[in-house]
Amino acid sequence: MKLRDNLQQGIYKVINPFVKGLIKIGLTPNMVTTIGLILNIGVAVIFIIGAEKANRGELEYVGWAGALVLFAGLFDMLDGQVARLGNMSSKFGALYDSVLDRYSEMVMFLGICYYLVSHHYFLSSLFAFIALIGSMMVSYTRARAEGLGVECKGGLMQRPERVVTIGVFAIACGIAYNFLGGDYKVFVPGIKFHVFETMSIFTLPIAIMAIMTNITAVNRLRDAKKALDAQDFIKANQNKAALVAAMILFSGLALGNPTALKAQQDSDPSPLAFPTPKNIDNQLFYVQRDPNINTIICQLNLDDDGQPNKEKPVNVFWMRYADKEGKKDLNYIQRKFAYGIQTKDIGNGNFELRFVSYKKFPLLLTKSAIDKKYHVYVTANNKKILLDRIFLRIEGGSFWIPNVKYVELRGYDASNPSKAVTERIKV
Repeated sequence: MKLRDNLQQGIYKVINPFVKGLIKIGLTPNMVTTIGLILNIGVAVIFIIGAEKANRGELEYVGWAGALVLFAGLFDMLDGQVARLGNMSSKFGALYDSVLDRYSEMVMFLGICYYLVSHHYFLSSLFAFIALIGSMMVSYTRARAEGLGVECKGGLMQRPERVVTIGVFAIACGIAYNFLGGDYKVFVPGIKFHVFETMSIFTLPIAIMAIMTNITAVNRLRDAKKALDAQDFIKANQNKAALVAAMILFSGLALGNPTALKAQQDSDPSPLAFPTPKNIDNQLFYVQRDPNINTIICQLNLDDDGQPNKEKPVNVFWMRYADKEGKKDLNYIQRKFAYGIQTKDIGNGNFELRFVSYKKFPLLLTKSAIDKKYHVYVTANNKKILLDRIFLRIEGGSFWIPNVKYVELRGYDASNPSKAVTERIKV
């Protein structure tokens, strides 16, 4: 895919001056798309004329049709570039392009099939029909999946590959005809019929395309199924996941409301011995909770200039101490409904952070005036704390409704970082 994208970008650099010329003379993307359809109708006409006027084995029409296929394919790339460079993109334009691309491809295959049937290449005409079916299903599967909110790209026989395959091998067939003649055949001893002829230069790639397009369509269908099943699972469980996340993370406490808070420094510690995360660069704070010692790490994410990344200033990941797996990314549900963090750039290098599971709990990421480093601050019981650790003491209950006994915020006094502070909130 990377090679394909790089090749596409290289082609764009070559054609961009021509694109700018089209824009200057007033051509719109829809006009370019229409020209592409007209040219593909011309491809079909050449094949039909070749079927009616030429004899079997006279393949010059195949070569000329191939050249026009490639020229028409160029316009398939031009319309998108005209839209982008000319700032003329529109939703209808995208729809118009997709519809006319399908018409162009079907008209082209109409001409190919007409030619093959007329000259009695029946097996090859069958493969051409199958290739047409596969080509349509590759496009349709992507369009239908994207209509359901799933990206469905990839595969070895997308439209550009199909156009290039047909165009290049049709030209090669026309050229070979001039050197080998139309009656050139290859026989293998013991086989009554020939295994290769000049026309095979064009028809064999079509047979391969017939197989590969349908494989691509099926693979896209499988990929879409996985993505859609995941969406259905998440949709079915997101309410439960959000409830669990909120219960496990903050138990519905309004931490910014002093009347809802009560400092509790009593006992009842967890029976587990929790490790203190070490040797983690740019660690801001961490989250621990019963019933295991696996730890959530919130880490400052810096850009190349050493400043917080404005799009994602905080990385969140597991240290799986209990499982002895070390660092591990959050899974989708954990990231979207539990421990993931939403960020908002509030200017001057400051960011507001909120856990996705409980957005009423604001955190402030800012640079300290004392040590000139970034820290996360939280206000609890009217005290501003430089946050180091969040701990949830859970004892009993069920998976969906755990018995959260208290939430403990540990850190340092914001105005005096040498003074340790612990605020325990009893539930």
